[in-house]
Amino acid sequence: MHMRSVYVYGLAAIVLAALVLGGCSGSGDAGPRKVVLNFFGAMEKNDQATLARLLDLPELMRNTDQDYALQSEEPRVFTNPKDILDDLTGEGKTKQLWFSLQRVVNQAEILGDHATVEVTFVDKQASRGYMTKFGLHKVNEKWKIYTFKTVEDAPGLSSDEG
Repeated sequence: MHMRSVYVYGLAAIVLAALVLGGCSGSGDAGPRKVVLNFFGAMEKNDQATLARLLDLPELMRNTDQDYALQSEEPRVFTNPKDILDDLTGEGKTKQLWFSLQRVVNQAEILGDHATVEVTFVDKQASRGYMTKFGLHKVNEKWKIYTFKTVEDAPGLSSDEG
């Protein structure tokens, strides 16, 4: 009986250690693709606190040459992080546009402390897709999104109807 108790306690200790180690490796160490998925989830829930953790807001605000998130002729320049968070939630222009389209989050390409995650926005009504690459980098050992860059129309989705 004594030997069985030692076995049960030993097994319980191993299971507990695995849970603790598994929990530690997953907390805050989400890969770039998971960060982008979490980003869209936070946008959907209008969760500005989570968005602030997933974004490198100072870096997004430095982008003054082109619109930080939308391809437009007149770039919007934000002077504080709250304006960006408001744009990505509620009735914000970026949220409204992005959520009017189907979003396909593809795999990440990681090179050291930098990564890109390809996101395709699909306009089903116009049979058109827009390929975007979200840029991420590590800040304090966590992946953060620092840029949304539209690359081009996604191949094979453009309509040739005229």
